[in-house]
Amino acid sequence: MSSYCDFATGHPLHGPYHDTEYGFPHRDEAVLFERLVLEINQAGLSWETILKKREGFRRAYDGFDVDTVAAYGPRDRERLLADPGIIRNRLKVEAAIHNAQVVQRLRTSHGGFADWLDAHLLDAGSARDKAGWVKLFKRTFRFTGGEITGEFLMSLGYLPGTHRADCPVHARIAELQPPWMRAR
Repeated sequence: MSSYCDFATGHPLHGPYHDTEYGFPHRDEAVLFERLVLEINQAGLSWETILKKREGFRRAYDGFDVDTVAAYGPRDRERLLADPGIIRNRLKVEAAIHNAQVVQRLRTSHGGFADWLDAHLLDAGSARDKAGWVKLFKRTFRFTGGEITGEFLMSLGYLPGTHRADCPVHARIAELQPPWMRAR
């Protein structure tokens, strides 16, 4: 059976993402927010399309600074909807702004986005499964269905499954003890 590990190797866009980002744990708020925005925008499209537009997203969303995006008003919304460097979808733009505001609130309630994720890693003493995460994300964020939530969490080490066990990147990630490994 073919996997992302097979497909990504040597690919100019997927290769670097596979080798240095996919499945690696992160705590930086801008990185977490970027990944959430990118996963939301990938819905209905290929990940390659998103990787090609990644720099456009970084420019358009002010480097994924949560406070800046949370303060976006009508002009910013129109600017984003006119920007060919990103996915111009009103629901996805609105979700990004709303979700930035949610992340701001997570600072008050939990200390930050990463702390909120860590606080929900376990469910009744066991590692939270994908279905549990999806329910939590749907209650908390906008535009976060099963695939978006699952890929977001896998991409940051909160759910397993990013790399085959024999992939060299899997071993590098295991050394970092991503959240899914700590929750077992």
